[in-house]
Amino acid sequence: MSRHELFNPAELAPPSGFSYAAVASPGRTVHLAGITGHEPDGSIAVGLVAQFARACRTVEEIIAGSGGTPTDLVSMTIFTTEIATYRASRSEVGAEYRAVFGKHYPPMALVGIAELYDPRAVVELVCVAVVPDAQSSRMNTGSS
Repeated sequence: MSRHELFNPAELAPPSGFSYAAVASPGRTVHLAGITGHEPDGSIAVGLVAQFARACRTVEEIIAGSGGTPTDLVSMTIFTTEIATYRASRSEVGAEYRAVFGKHYPPMALVGIAELYDPRAVVELVCVAVVPDAQSSRMNTGSS
């Protein structure tokens, strides 16, 4: 269960797999860089679903490193070079999302793009999380 208020105004079309808005509870805002499906060793799986799954796990790891949990995610923008593949793989992508975030659906956007920095990458996630103040004091810090 999220500490954040996710809501969907009744006068809008019913959302599927996202919320229209989130009101974040007090806490420390964590802005995540564009996260691709790269493994720690720099390798990257072939295929949108596999890359999306790895990117979601990386997002989870970053939020955990900042002292939070997956339900501290308050927004996600998904960039993909393969929008048709994303549409065709919605069930598999949804299953990979739920494996990490459960049925926590913050505001999301899907954006089709021409290319990503790494030509092997087909999906990139840009996210924001808000971690409770009490938990954020445990945040792992590292040098850039």
